[in-house]
Amino acid sequence: MQFEPDNKIVKLCAQGMDLEGEGKNEEASKIFLQAWEQAGDDKEKFTAAHYVARHQKSVADKLAWDEIALNLALKIKDDSVKGAYPSLYLNIAKGYEDLQEFEKATKNYELALTYANYLHEDGYGKMIKGGVENGLERIRIRLNK
Repeated sequence: MQFEPDNKIVKLCAQGMDLEGEGKNEEASKIFLQAWEQAGDDKEKFTAAHYVARHQKSVADKLAWDEIALNLALKIKDDSVKGAYPSLYLNIAKGYEDLQEFEKATKNYELALTYANYLHEDGYGKMIKGGVENGLERIRIRLNK
């Protein structure tokens, strides 16, 4: 997905990520919420929601924000956004897995795989594909016990 480095929301999210890197998670969370509040269109809202999700204190709250991010991404008419779908579905699947809603988790892991062709063959793409495959395997093992 192409990000516009001069976009105010992208700048705020980058600032939040810098704060995360410094271990200042509380401050990062505030910056991500600020980005959400200032976002003006679906692409900006999707971007901000993706980062807001990372700082939720409960699995249910994180899942809710991940679903907001996905629903916004699905509304964006830009094929470059499809490269974010596998990660979004992976995050949602993991949330359902953590909540022990294995049918919903499996469905979302499988949806992540259907969009895997939009991932680049780089470290990030391999990490996302690996996360999906590992999630499906964890559920398979758990349900076969």
